[in-house]
Amino acid sequence: MRSIKAFFTHKDKKLRDNRWIFTSMLVGALLSLLASFVLSIETLQLAKNPDANLACSVNVVLNCATVAKHPTSETFGFPNPFIGLMAEPVVITVAIAGLAGIAFPRLFMFAAQIGYSLGFVFAWYLFYVSFFIIQALCPWCLLVTLTTTLVWFSITRYNIREKNLYLSKSLQKRMELFIEKDYDKFALAVIVFGSVAAILVKYGDGLFG
Repeated sequence: MRSIKAFFTHKDKKLRDNRWIFTSMLVGALLSLLASFVLSIETLQLAKNPDANLACSVNVVLNCATVAKHPTSETFGFPNPFIGLMAEPVVITVAIAGLAGIAFPRLFMFAAQIGYSLGFVFAWYLFYVSFFIIQALCPWCLLVTLTTTLVWFSITRYNIREKNLYLSKSLQKRMELFIEKDYDKFALAVIVFGSVAAILVKYGDGLFG
């Protein structure tokens, strides 16, 4: 326990921040990969039997099958979970390398930022569709949305600090001040708790019914 505590409380602020960033990325990517794997299996189950009883189809509100049968579950012509199976191993690799002290080239991290930003937007688009249009929630999909958000904030914080985003000098300074004051962490908390509150307000009565 002492070694773990020492790992995350190192005197070097930059090193300490890196360890928190890459650990968050690693945990988030691993959980997202797990969720993608489970969702991929369930997609295959539904392909074989559209009336299959999925373990995460708890009730009318928490129902993976209802979400999986909506057209947006195959936005690009194949099951969305397959995207996670392809993308998350890359994030895991970057996170492990970061924890080992390896610094990737600026262009690589910029490309990673663009790629994961697209994933971040896509995850929240699917949440929007599930929340407002399908009006059913998939627990594993919610986990993917949460972990994608966690990883996106982590990689964005790192890229701002390391000047990997090719921002103008004035914008770079403003962004550095933003993360220096931990406003990004506050924004993350607002998004997560705001989403949980919205789910409870809209679907609270049916979540455990």
